[in-house]
Formats: sequence, structure tokens, C-alpha cells
Amino acid sequence: MTANVLVAYGTTNGSTARIAEAVAAVLRKEGFTSEALPAAAVTRVTPYDAVVVGGALYAGRWHKDARRFLRRHGKDLAGRPLWLFSSGPLDASAAERDIPPVPGLKRAMTRLDARGHVTFGGCLEEGAKGLVARMILRDDKGGDFRDFGLIEEWAARIAKELAAKKT
Repeated sequence: MTANVLVAYGTTNGSTARIAEAVAAVLRKEGFTSEALPAAAVTRVTPYDAVVVGGALYAGRWHKDARRFLRRHGKDLAGRPLWLFSSGPLDASAAERDIPPVPGLKRAMTRLDARGHVTFGGCLEEGAKGLVARMILRDDKGGDFRDFGLIEEWAARIAKELAAKKT
């Protein structure tokens, strides 16, 4: 049987959604059934054998939809392999070094026995929603700092761990 993996995400401007879609695509390429869905749209995690959850970072907090997802599905997540990712730094720092999870997410990782966390660079481009986003763009501090090579490598490690568990 092929493992069924959910990649849920919380995003405001779509950058984290694109990362989640890339993770799901790698998992499918590695032979798993996988779909990327907005965290707020997921009603149950019980159909999934494993879960990946991503959240955009805003002012040192994980996106509210991702936080709510972990709270709402905590009991069911506790019995499944779980990985988490954050997206957000608007510079090259995420590609240069390991950035730890924000404090609230670190507590959730411990509570849910998550297998890992990674922070990827973010993306903020013209047309982004929100006053703060528009201010950042006006100050010429936006851009796309996602490294899809690193994202795909991380997803491939998840696939390898899941494959090892099946054997």
C-alpha cells in the first residue's frame, strides 16, 4: 500500500502554498499519494498516513491557519509521522544556516512529537496583501528567497524516511 501524505499550509500571499505544492510533488514523484491543501480547508487528517504542515512567518509567529490546524487536529496528528516547515525570511539566511522554529511552534513540535522542522526563505512580491507587506515592498525589501533545490531535498528526505518505515 502507498502511504497517503497530506501537505497542509497556512499562507496569506501564496508563497507558502507554492512550497507545499513542491513538497507534495516530490512525494508523488517518490511513489507516495500526496496532496497540498490550505490548512483551514482540512476537516480530517485520519485519511492520511503522514502529515507535513507549513506556515508562513509573520512578526515571529506562524500563520494563524497553520497554528489552528495543529490545535484542531492535535490528537490525530500525535499518532502519525509529522514534519513542519516555516517560510518567511526575506533574505538568504534560510539557505545559509539552520533557523530554529519560533517558540510557539517549538512547543507544538514537542507536544506532537514532530520528526523535524526547517525554515525556508520567503517570497514577497508586488500585489501582496497587508499593510506591513506593502511597507516592506515600498522599502524595496521584498523579493523571492525560496530555494526550491533545498525544498526538494528536504521533501526527498521525508520520502526516504517514509519508505524506510514501510519496509
